[in-house]
Amino acid sequence: MKQRIITAIIALALFVPVVLYGGIAFTLAVYFIATVALYEILRMKQIRLVSIPGALALINLYIMLMPQQYESSLIGWTGHDRMTLVFVLVFMLLLYAVLVKNTFTYDDAAFVFFGMMYIGIGFYYLIETRLVDLIYVLFALLIVWTTDSGAYFAGRKFGKKKLWPEISPNKTIEGFYGGILAAIIFAVLLNVVFPFADTWLQLIFVTIAASIIGQFGDLAESAIKRHYHVKDSGTLLPGHGGMLDRFDSLLFVVPLLHFLHFIP
Repeated sequence: MKQRIITAIIALALFVPVVLYGGIAFTLAVYFIATVALYEILRMKQIRLVSIPGALALINLYIMLMPQQYESSLIGWTGHDRMTLVFVLVFMLLLYAVLVKNTFTYDDAAFVFFGMMYIGIGFYYLIETRLVDLIYVLFALLIVWTTDSGAYFAGRKFGKKKLWPEISPNKTIEGFYGGILAAIIFAVLLNVVFPFADTWLQLIFVTIAASIIGQFGDLAESAIKRHYHVKDSGTLLPGHGGMLDRFDSLLFVVPLLHFLHFIP
C-alpha cells in the first residue's frame, strides 16, 4: 500500500500540471501514454512493438489520436482522411500475414487491430475533451478515481457478494454500488464549486452511467489479462501495474461522455 501511495503521488505530480496546462503538452503526454499502453497490450500476445505489425499498429494509433482540428492538414498532405489511412494500414497488416505465410496469423492481425482501436478511440476522445474545456477532463478523472476508491473501501468494509469472480475475483457487488455512490457525491461537490452541468438531473444520470461504464472498462481489461494469463499490463507504475491498468476505465468513460452529448 505504501508503494502504491508513493507512486500515485509522483504520477499525479507529473500528470496533473500537464492536464491543467493543456495544449500541445497535454496532447504529447497522451501520445506517450497511448504508446506505452499499445506496447503493453501487444506484449500480452507476444507481439513486439518494434516489428512490422507493431509499427503498423503504432502508425495507426498516431493517426487515430490526431486532434480533429489537424485532420484538414492530414488530408492536404496525403489526399486522404483519417479513416481511409487506417483502412489502408489494416490492409497492409493483412497482407503481411500472407507474406510471412501465417507465422503472423489473421488472429494476430485481428488482435493488433483490436488493441489499436481499443486504445486509440479512448485516448482520442481524451485529447478532444481537453480541447473543449478542462472541467470535463477533471470530471472524467474524478469519476474514475472516486469510483475506484469508493469501490475499494466499500468492498473491504461491506463486500460479501462477488461481482464477477471469473474475471476479477476481488470485486464485489457492494463495492460496485459504493463506487457509484462515491462518484455521485464528488461529482455534486465539483458542480457546486465549478458549475458545468446543465441540470442536476443530467449530472446525476451521467455520473451514474459513467461510473458503471468505467467499472465495466476495468473488467474488460481484466478479462483480456485473464485470457492471456497476465497479472498486470506492465510494471511502469510500481504498485499500480502498467499504463493500461491505470487508464482502462478512462478509455470507456471519456467516449461515453461524448456519446451522451454531455460534452458540447
